[in-house]
Amino acid sequence: MIVNIILGIIGLGIVIVIHETGHFIAAKLFGVSVEVFSIGWGKSIFSWKRKDTEYRISLLPIGGYCRMKGGDLLQKAIQEKSSTIPEEEGSFYSASPLKRAGISFSGSFFNLISAIIIFSLIWWAGFSVQSYGNRVVLVSDYNIESGIYPADTAGLKTGDQIVEIEGREIRNYNDIKEIIATNAGNELETVIIREGQTKQITLVPQKDPDTGIGLIGVYAWIDPVIGAVAPDSPAAIAGLKTGDIIIKINDADIAHSIDVLSQLSDKPEKISITVERNGGIYTKSLFLSYTEAGDPDLGFIFHINKYPSDKKNLVQAFGQGFSETFSTLRLTVKSIGMLFSGINVREAVSGPIRLTYYVGAVASQGFETGLKDGFVNMFRFLSLLSVFFFFMNLLPIPALDGGHLVLQLIEGITKKPPKPSIIYRYQVIGFTILIGILIFSTLNDVTFFLNN
Repeated sequence: MIVNIILGIIGLGIVIVIHETGHFIAAKLFGVSVEVFSIGWGKSIFSWKRKDTEYRISLLPIGGYCRMKGGDLLQKAIQEKSSTIPEEEGSFYSASPLKRAGISFSGSFFNLISAIIIFSLIWWAGFSVQSYGNRVVLVSDYNIESGIYPADTAGLKTGDQIVEIEGREIRNYNDIKEIIATNAGNELETVIIREGQTKQITLVPQKDPDTGIGLIGVYAWIDPVIGAVAPDSPAAIAGLKTGDIIIKINDADIAHSIDVLSQLSDKPEKISITVERNGGIYTKSLFLSYTEAGDPDLGFIFHINKYPSDKKNLVQAFGQGFSETFSTLRLTVKSIGMLFSGINVREAVSGPIRLTYYVGAVASQGFETGLKDGFVNMFRFLSLLSVFFFFMNLLPIPALDGGHLVLQLIEGITKKPPKPSIIYRYQVIGFTILIGILIFSTLNDVTFFLNN
């Protein structure tokens, strides 16, 4: 947990520093003096000055900031009830509306460019995706009360292998989730393999009322092969080993992981588990405990496959990085639109605490399988966040970059700067909105972690 949070803070800090670097470079290009550029917040622990800018490394590694000359002139104009903001050479407000708009836009623009670069480098270097295969298990086969799902309506059956959706090759369960999640209500022409025969069906994912993502009512088919056994766990005490294939629990045959879980629905304290190991058959007694949520603590995890990415040269990798960045941007816009389509906002909105945890969790899970996987996972997720920051910061909300762009656009059209009092009220409204969103999302995060 602590490692996840530390990695998450570092990761989010990188995204924010890239954003502030965009503002910094644009300000320098447009002749606006930058008084302080800081990596981190709080007390300065190391600093140096070059020309008119003080560079700082600050105590709290939570992003950073770029303080431009003239930030105090707005406050001075308000206090003096002036109709204009005083102009000083090199100050932000002395620059033309177009230059100020360029400075406001540059932070988000750098986030977008960084996402393209990172995605491209990841595709060029190559990476592996951990996932289960492309076979599925129907939810309705194991949860009778769940009702009819799109998978049932389309004619899917447990054991079917999904190999293509809308012309896209499907290699693993992650591919299935990615397409289904973003296509609620859309007809998807799907190719499956059943008992060696190729069939075509039409899937229409239904929208999850809480999150807005698409669902079809399937689990991943996970072969009952033990991938790792935790030391001193029930599985270790029972003598189970990595590579064991579970073939029976008590007297029931086991085909996949859902069969295993279904045998534990009555929460038995002890089960007989039969495994195949190097051609031999062994039966063990496994004593079980359960979490507060009622989940069994088996002490082992199932084997998960690694799927390497296609090898690409630098040009191909850049094209893939560019495509993935703008695909993520389209998905971001679509996801924001879902917030107004009747979904449960409390379930769908994540705040800074959960985002920090997710960044760290993604990284630490990758590091468990190797240093390269850890960095790839972390920077891939940071690229997704960078695209999200690009879009969110350009929304026309006061106090965000997009809010500043609205003021600068109005000034550019009318050729008349807004009064300091109007700018002040505009910013107060913006900060009020942002504080409200922050409080709401943080409470959501606290509730989420208390319930999980």
